[in-house]
Order: sequence, then structure tokens, then C-alpha cells
Amino acid sequence: MHEAREAVLTQTRKLGQLAAKSIRHVHRHQFEEAERLLEEAKTVAAAAREILRPFPELNPSYLHDTEKEMVEAAAVLAIVHNRPYPSPKELGAQVMSYLNGMGEAASEVRRFALDEMRAGRVEEAERILKQMETIYEDLITFDYADSLTSGLRRTCDALRAVIERTRSDLTATTSQHELIKELRAVRERIGN
Repeated sequence: MHEAREAVLTQTRKLGQLAAKSIRHVHRHQFEEAERLLEEAKTVAAAAREILRPFPELNPSYLHDTEKEMVEAAAVLAIVHNRPYPSPKELGAQVMSYLNGMGEAASEVRRFALDEMRAGRVEEAERILKQMETIYEDLITFDYADSLTSGLRRTCDALRAVIERTRSDLTATTSQHELIKELRAVRERIGN
């Protein structure tokens, strides 16, 4: 059991690193590498669960956080590419790891939405905000004790604040773009 626990801890560290790298590559628009890292993370997560299988008395709670990061990486890719979200079964993740990872992903894509706004792709930022809101609205329906949801309520509270800031930034950016259009139109009318 001790050897299994140590082996799983090694796997979970590797899993966390792979998931974090995958997310960084998404923000750099290096999507192929992000996908490759995510596939490697899934393999590592499956290996960790296989190591634990013969030892049901071992508490796999330390696997929760790194599974959550893997779910986050998978969901960030799905949101950015406007694809369906992978299921917990597809990722091989525990349900609470999945739900918390989805909440973390919805917060993480704020950065991508801000980059889209700066690049002038306001419609894309709006699409991402809508997905953030949908995830939040789905997650708040899991109104159960914290001991059952592994901190999902805190994840939702943090996500709500991120959504409000993103909505505010998007509103300001949209207004600025409208103002710029109007100024250009006025300049053209004056010039003619």
C-alpha cells in the first residue's frame, strides 16, 4: 500500500504539470501541443487510478486536485474551440473533480476572452463569456454540502466574480469599439 501511495503521488505531480502546461499552450495558441499534453495527462491519470485499484482503503483525495486540473485543461480547449465538453467518463475523472474542474476552466478562459477583446474579436469574447455563464448556471444547481462537493460552492463564488469582471470588461470594450466607429464615420463625413 505504501509503494502504491508513493507511486500515485508521483503520477499526480506529473498529471498536474501536464495539465498546467496544456493550459499555457492554449493561451499561446499552440493548440496541437496543448492537445498532445492533455492526451498524455489522461494516460497518467488512468495509470494513477490503476495503481489505486487494488487498494480501495487508500483515500484517493489527493488525486482529486490533479484530476480537476486535467478537467480544466480539457474544458479550456473545448471552450476555446467551441466544442462539446468532454464528459467525466471520457476523461476518467471523479464527478467532483469534474465539476470543480469545469468551474476552474470557466474562470481560466477569462484570460483568453481578454486576449480576444484586445485583438478586436469582441464577438468571440462574447461567445466565451456566454459559455462561462452557462457553466456557472449549471454548477450552481449542485447545491449540496461542501463535504460532498469538494468545495464547489467556493469555486462557484469565485467564478461568479470572474464572470462579472469579464462582463464589465466586455461592456467597456464594446462601447469603446462603437465610439471608434462613430468617430471614424464623423471623420469621413467631415472629410467629404
